[in-house]
Amino acid sequence: MTDISKPDIPQAVFDLYDDYCHGGMDRRAFFERLGVFAVGGLTVSSLAACVMPDYSEETQQTSAKDASLNVSNVTYASPKGGGEISGDLVIPANAKAPLGGVLVIHENRGLNPYIKDVARRAALAGYVSLAPDALSPLGGYPGNDDDGRALQRQRDRGEMLEDFIAGAEYLRDHPACSGKVACVGFCFGGAISNLLAVRLPWLSGSVPFYGGWPTAEQAADVQVPLMQQLASLDTRVNAGWPAYEAALKANGKTYTAHMYEGVNHGFHNDTTPRFDPDAAALAWSRTTAFFDEVLA
Repeated sequence: MTDISKPDIPQAVFDLYDDYCHGGMDRRAFFERLGVFAVGGLTVSSLAACVMPDYSEETQQTSAKDASLNVSNVTYASPKGGGEISGDLVIPANAKAPLGGVLVIHENRGLNPYIKDVARRAALAGYVSLAPDALSPLGGYPGNDDDGRALQRQRDRGEMLEDFIAGAEYLRDHPACSGKVACVGFCFGGAISNLLAVRLPWLSGSVPFYGGWPTAEQAADVQVPLMQQLASLDTRVNAGWPAYEAALKANGKTYTAHMYEGVNHGFHNDTTPRFDPDAAALAWSRTTAFFDEVLA
């Protein structure tokens, strides 16, 4: 990682990166606009290095070689989506009985090392986890997030939703799973997690991290306990929360919402300076406690 510390990075740079990540500009425009902030010893390249992900081993909290985990690549059928989807299936090595399942849903760039790491964390918390790659029909995560975002934009969003529905069903029916499944997703995956709560009444629970919202009408179809994880500086996503929360309340739905003050969209992702260790640790502890409750 770069030597520039998080307090040295203007909030506007984080906002610019968020816009870039979500299709508001191309890479060239992003670097050109970074030039505005290249002052006081900061350069465009150093600022870019700060906000781009670092997938070195030092940023990984777990290891695929951990002897307490069985990590395998699996494929499953998604006839209404991409046809055949691959992903990481992670099972605690000492599991003596079927466990609750956790579907881990990636951001808008495919199954990158951060999401693979989260799937392993879920297994270390005592669950069998599945992290599908919605880029499977296009060859899978290409090894970097820029190309991953470009590939994911080539896929139909509705078909990708079907891929994760099929993944939830695959996990539910896997012999290592008890039949109870919850999901957790980040950004795009947070939006998918919200939609799974609409589409899958059998789901045991859903934890969307800073994801987009279903319609107010769809809130009536939610039969799944929700735990929303939100970042106070994430004005883009937060703008839609009051209306959706009002719809959940109007329909008597079960949910909790946690707003983490002073943190950005992506605060759980420990590969960029948007990461906030305190908020991320608290949000993950709440997430696993929620899984303990709904998957018991």
